Amino acid sequence: MRRGQGIAAGGFRRRLTITFALAVGLSAAALGTGSYFVVRHNLLADSVDSSVTQTRRNLEVAHAFRSTGANDLVQAYRSRGDFETVAIRDGHVYLSGPQVTLNAVPAALRGVVEHGNLGYQRTTIAGQHYLVTGSPAAAGTRLYFFFSEDSLWHELAQLRNILLGGVGILVLLAALAGVVLARGTLRPVARASEAAHSLAEGLLETRLPVEGQDEFGAWAQAFNEMAAALEAKIAALSAAQARERRFTSDVAHELRTPLTALVGEASLLAEHLDRMPPESRRPAELLIGDVGRLRRLVEELMEISRFDAGVESVHAEDVDVAALVAATLRGRGWEERVQLDGNGLTVTSDPRRLEHIVANLVDNALEHGASGVSVRLAQHDGEAVVEVVDDGPGIAPEHLPHLFERFYKADAARSGAGTGLGLAIAQENARLLGGEIGVESEPGRGSNFTLRLPVSKPLPARDGGVS
Repeated sequence: MRRGQGIAAGGFRRRLTITFALAVGLSAAALGTGSYFVVRHNLLADSVDSSVTQTRRNLEVAHAFRSTGANDLVQAYRSRGDFETVAIRDGHVYLSGPQVTLNAVPAALRGVVEHGNLGYQRTTIAGQHYLVTGSPAAAGTRLYFFFSEDSLWHELAQLRNILLGGVGILVLLAALAGVVLARGTLRPVARASEAAHSLAEGLLETRLPVEGQDEFGAWAQAFNEMAAALEAKIAALSAAQARERRFTSDVAHELRTPLTALVGEASLLAEHLDRMPPESRRPAELLIGDVGRLRRLVEELMEISRFDAGVESVHAEDVDVAALVAATLRGRGWEERVQLDGNGLTVTSDPRRLEHIVANLVDNALEHGASGVSVRLAQHDGEAVVEVVDDGPGIAPEHLPHLFERFYKADAARSGAGTGLGLAIAQENARLLGGEIGVESEPGRGSNFTLRLPVSKPLPARDGGVS
């Protein structure tokens, strides 16, 4: 496959990679979050169960010390070493150590115990996590036990960090997998894009490799069939266009010899019109007019064939546009019918071709417009602007895109001196000079043909060169 313009990794590939990474990341995050909260709930529940069980055992121990002092009971609990104790008897508070005090017991838990119930509540003391259980005991004693949960919360923190790290690693791996997957999946798309660029550049023999029997393989096969059909169609159209150009050129050349004779004979006939009888004069005048139109048609066909062959040359020089337009109007006897506005506009151009364009546009306005025809000269943004404006009936919108096509007439039934080639030739001349002709028109409000030319820009070179 011949390669056209390459394409860079586009936004779709990035979006596909990001989407894949997000999908995996969100799934892993959801799974990790769920796992964390399940484990957290179970560990905390186990801590409560073990603490409540230990509290009940401690209450059994309290029965053995109901006849002794509360201080002895607290010291017995202290010997166990895995929890701290706060005991209240007869308004006195007994502590198993300095780490906890009665103030550390949550108020809500005190209320539960004072109502004769066993309860528990979590609290934090000096940054350490405790599960506090409380229950009334024998001899009017209220007991509160502080079970440290620092190791449990440390384990949960480690689990959280491990899960977060796992999610991050999964996202990175998913992104890498997404890049590889997107690259592999979109490779046929990139090839198709390159092939489309090649076709757009005129490389009609471009084809895609057919790999496998999957959807991309079927796509490549369909693309190749389309490219082959397009190549055949363009080749046929090019051949037809070449035949048309040869036909136009051949017809124009073949008509030149007999037309020269006809023109000479029509000239002789025109010299003897005054001596002809009235019944013969009108047919002779019609014949002379038809020969003139035929001559104009052949000359325009010859000029079209030269444009198609690319042998027209441009002879550039400094041109005073106002003087050239005035001379064009004067030479054709239009100075009384056409108003010229603007002066002081100079361009580097071919005066002969520029005169041809202006004459064609003015002639077209006079023929199809009304009496109010004007030529306006101006300069905008480094361009010379020549506007030919008329106040005629205007042109219907559906005709505007076709005005510069060869042999096109807005009114197919209209007969006149025009051949349908004038505007096409004017546009070709304008492009040869590096400019273009545009048109604006509205039915009932006239037409405005605008020629735009570069003021001082190198003219495009053709086979004939630029002198």
